[in-house]
Amino acid sequence: MAIPLADLTRMPDPQRVEVGDDGVSLAAYSWGDLDAPMVVLVHGFASSTRDTWVLTGWARMLEREGYRVLGIDLRGHGASEKPHGVGGCTVRNMASDVESVLDTFLVDEAFYVGYSLGARVGWEVVQDLGDRIPRAVLGGVPDGIPLEHLDVEQVRRYIADATPVTDDRTRSYLDLTERVPGNDLEALLALALGLRDSRSIDPDPAHAPQQPVLFATGADDAVLEGSRHLASAAPQSTFFEIPGRHHFNAPGSKQFRMAALEFLRR
Repeated sequence: MAIPLADLTRMPDPQRVEVGDDGVSLAAYSWGDLDAPMVVLVHGFASSTRDTWVLTGWARMLEREGYRVLGIDLRGHGASEKPHGVGGCTVRNMASDVESVLDTFLVDEAFYVGYSLGARVGWEVVQDLGDRIPRAVLGGVPDGIPLEHLDVEQVRRYIADATPVTDDRTRSYLDLTERVPGNDLEALLALALGLRDSRSIDPDPAHAPQQPVLFATGADDAVLEGSRHLASAAPQSTFFEIPGRHHFNAPGSKQFRMAALEFLRR
């Protein structure tokens, strides 16, 4: 008998964790046996744990394979608090947020799986916690300033009076934002502005993760070559080009899921 879709995508109740100097409340979700090996899942910009990892089958697959799964809604996303101020919205702070959640859950060791912004944050986390993150999957990781190509003025006009957005990349991000229930466009704009101020910590190939990392990026993704460049700097990296996928639909690829699962099993 087929399992009803509602059962496959049911979310556990969020557990609240206050992080950072500003005390932002994050939502975290846990699946699986408490004593099983841990996998931490961190989503991309304008997405959520549910959108990136539950609706696409990742959380269920990992739990079925015997892992304990911990999903984190980044600040400004999902069921986490959505501040409208730019302060605190940097890659460095978001990496510290993830580390605080791991500490709160008393996680001594975990695999890390991040996509897009979650992968960019993961680039920092896996280096900060090298002894606690033995293996990581970084999907669609951008090699420059996050959301550098977002036309902020067009977004502001869209928020103010619904002026149509003509820039294709910006329109794609808005489409994603409006597709995910509960998104707050003003909070996400503040986040985008904060991330663009993170210029001093662009991912530096000279300081790449030293543990095994699977880099995976869609064949039709604009960041493909940048992701390859970052992967080439990591001494124990593997690169997987996700066939027929662009940046916004790569997490739904079964081939991506299987490649990640094989990598984590090693």
